Amino acid sequence: MTMQEKLLLEGYERVVRPLLFRAGDGDAETAHHTALRLGAAAARVPGALAALRGLTRVPGSPRTVAGITFPNAVGLAAGVDKDAHALPLWEALGFGHVELGTVTPRPQPGNPTPRVHRLVESRAVLNAMGFPNDGVDLVVARLRVARAEGLTIPVGLSIGKNKDTPLEAAADDYVACVRAAAGLPDYLAVNVSSPNTPGLRGLQDAAPLRALLTATTRAETERAAAAGQEPTPVFVKLSPDMDNAALMEVAVIAQEAGCAALVATNTTLDRTTLDPGTARRIGTAGEEGSLPGGLSGAPLTSRAHEVISLLAASCDLPLVGVGGIMTPADAHALREAGAELVQVYTGFIYGGPALVAGIARRC
Repeated sequence: MTMQEKLLLEGYERVVRPLLFRAGDGDAETAHHTALRLGAAAARVPGALAALRGLTRVPGSPRTVAGITFPNAVGLAAGVDKDAHALPLWEALGFGHVELGTVTPRPQPGNPTPRVHRLVESRAVLNAMGFPNDGVDLVVARLRVARAEGLTIPVGLSIGKNKDTPLEAAADDYVACVRAAAGLPDYLAVNVSSPNTPGLRGLQDAAPLRALLTATTRAETERAAAAGQEPTPVFVKLSPDMDNAALMEVAVIAQEAGCAALVATNTTLDRTTLDPGTARRIGTAGEEGSLPGGLSGAPLTSRAHEVISLLAASCDLPLVGVGGIMTPADAHALREAGAELVQVYTGFIYGGPALVAGIARRC
């Protein structure tokens, strides 16, 4: 660890993280929204982002994936800045890209609160959000403003269906998001793997997935042709809870449908790797009285590595590794396993800007 990383980590662990973890009487979602508001406010203070860039600056290591040039390998995963409130902050912190969303055609509130829980003993987060978002139109409008104000890093947009849209009409929602995005994001990420929207993971089955991805890529190709543009690359985000045969089948379907990359993985319903005390406290997924939601963080580290290794050996699509990246070494392991890029979420909550700097320097 460099001196810069040590100072960033010490400042975050001693000052910033304790304050955030106490926000809202310890409610994790309140802390999340507080951090976003502070980040958005900091972006409006003259000189604040320049000072932050000076603290977090890391050597660039550009790479091109799906025709997009990324200044470094580490991105901010979907779910952190769902509604594009703090885009300049992420660039100032050294991220090489940001994935917004998941967004849906219409705004929706998501699942009942409380729906986010920190599991500190297991270095994990339990999330049952259910795609709360301001709707694709408003999020795209905010991205357009950020671009006009000088944002330079690539931005992806994770897209999904509204909760009340029947599964048989799901493709209509994804296509609506494609058209609303209008080519502004650098890539689109099809989210069919969240465990928090009833039935959504059923879209990963072969027949509905083939139909959905074909409709999505066709809609983007047609939109781009009408606008005289190159099509925006379409990525697909996968669940870690599929068995290996299903993962390989999904990879083949994605490639045949014209998708440009795979994002692996989303959160998991598997709680067997939790600290025993934590596992007893939150219960088994789906059991009466248990806390609902998908796990992210350290309990996902091993499975994310397995999935990336499997996909790298069995398909030709570029891979974005996400899940269980708690240290720069975890990110490096995913890169060695075959991921072209990595994304962080829970590791960033626990490790802060030092994690971003460490990954960017080592990957």
